[in-house]
Amino acid sequence: MQTVLPEKRSLPERIFHAVCFEGLATAILAPVMAWLMTRNVVEMGGLTILLATAAMVWNVIYNMIFDRLWPAHHVTRTAKVRLFHAMGFEGVFILIGLSIAAFYLGISYVEAFMLEIGILLFFLPYTMFYNWAYDTLRARFVMRYQ
Repeated sequence: MQTVLPEKRSLPERIFHAVCFEGLATAILAPVMAWLMTRNVVEMGGLTILLATAAMVWNVIYNMIFDRLWPAHHVTRTAKVRLFHAMGFEGVFILIGLSIAAFYLGISYVEAFMLEIGILLFFLPYTMFYNWAYDTLRARFVMRYQ
């Protein structure tokens, strides 16, 4: 007999998911970026926290705009629509992150752009792996307590 997991996630669970996602990313990125850029790990940790906060705020704003312009009940969320959604989010966030990194670290926009590309390349597989691991652990946890 297969147990059906609740699809709807509560607000506290969504917050837990986001905080763990960003916390683990910071724990990985801060020392790696500090080493690659020969900077202090605390300084790079501060940058990752700023970028994570900006990404979460931008995510809320972007999704509100996207849902208003292309509501799910009018537009089928095909792979093409999801690709457009992801590219729009990341395209604008690179500009946001570029400005934050250049200002915070006192580096040129070219250096900040290279840093942002590196961060983006980290987050592509990280996001996939994190969500897969989270969903797997969530399924085990929910099934255990049902």
